[in-house]
Amino acid sequence: MSPNFHADTPLAQRMRPTSLDAIIGQAHLLAADAPLRRLVDQSHLPSIILHGEAGIGKTTIAMLLADAVGRPFHALSALNTGVKQLREVLDSNDGLSFESPVVFIDEIHRFNKAQQDALLGAVESGDITLIGATTENPSFSVNNALLSRCQVYRLEPLSTEQIAAVLKRALTQDTQLKQRPIELRAQDFISQLAHGDARKALNLLELAVQTADPTQPTIVIDDALVGRVAQTALVRYDKEGEQHYDMVSAMIKSVRGSDPDAALYWMARMLVGGEPADFIARRLVILASEDIGNANPNALLLADAALRSVQSIGMPEARIILGQVVVYLATSAKSNSTYKAINAAMALAEKDASPVPLHLRNGVTKLMRDQGYGANYVYPHDYPNHYYPQNYLPHNLAGTRFYEFADNQREQHSKQFMQWLQQQAASND
Repeated sequence: MSPNFHADTPLAQRMRPTSLDAIIGQAHLLAADAPLRRLVDQSHLPSIILHGEAGIGKTTIAMLLADAVGRPFHALSALNTGVKQLREVLDSNDGLSFESPVVFIDEIHRFNKAQQDALLGAVESGDITLIGATTENPSFSVNNALLSRCQVYRLEPLSTEQIAAVLKRALTQDTQLKQRPIELRAQDFISQLAHGDARKALNLLELAVQTADPTQPTIVIDDALVGRVAQTALVRYDKEGEQHYDMVSAMIKSVRGSDPDAALYWMARMLVGGEPADFIARRLVILASEDIGNANPNALLLADAALRSVQSIGMPEARIILGQVVVYLATSAKSNSTYKAINAAMALAEKDASPVPLHLRNGVTKLMRDQGYGANYVYPHDYPNHYYPQNYLPHNLAGTRFYEFADNQREQHSKQFMQWLQQQAASND
């Protein structure tokens, strides 16, 4: 593969690797004895999904895999391909070639169910080899039927050292850059802004070179120049992609782990990235019940108040309310006893359909009362401490326990009160 580039072809395109050996990064997939390398060495290429962030080589790897096994390559983008165009590509081979073509679909997660289903037959029959690329977790964005027919490989963002290698290669091998005296002093800053994205790093380098003072004998690319051309270090955050789930998960786990600083950091990352404040507040309401519960019942009240306040006030002031509540929740006593209890009750309810005992039924008519509805029910308020021990479960489930008091002060206090009630009732018999 020896592409011909126009003079105005972007640097990132000019530096696209032309062989698998030239790819920087992804050694866990492409090194000797790594999964994709073994497939190529065996001249075998099944349908696969390449999952990873933008700018780390999904499209390039797909092209080079097809080239390495000698297959025709068709590239489609889910952004502008409908079912009709997709079927035209799928039918284009018509059995004329013994080698099934590789159909590459960029951003396959944007295909709807009908478009993904259109691929199933051709993938199942082997008429095509599908390579899908997605920035989102395939478990959530690709149909299970299609996912089961593909191997999924995760690509990793490039490290600082790998970004440095990409920049060095561009300066020494690009036909345009190597002819100019360039001193790169902002390597670390470019890597920081790129967030593991080789394409973004090359774009920043190219823009800095184009912006530098052409009257100077040497083009100096320093942090100040890169900062000016970048304008701002855009936060790498996809509100609709996997990072949306990863960061809210990190925030929740930080609160659950009683680390207010980490919880604030992940929440700030989401807010700076444009995550709606009310989404974060709703997650904190759930957390207050799931992870704190009766260890501190005020946590749920505060989280619910924060949600209503955030919805009425909005950003940027909503950040203050969220900051308060996330610190309160992170530093609160924790308990998941009620969370486990309702899960256990739900699990049993799905399997058990025992009738309500007659004494717990409401005998609102004479006929119902004659049939025993409400008979032998004891009204607890008529007894000392408003308590009378009686069975409230179906008879076959009598004695079943779902809730266990956790070892925090509030729940232990409730446990002691319940034990006292039972002791008092026993002594009054």
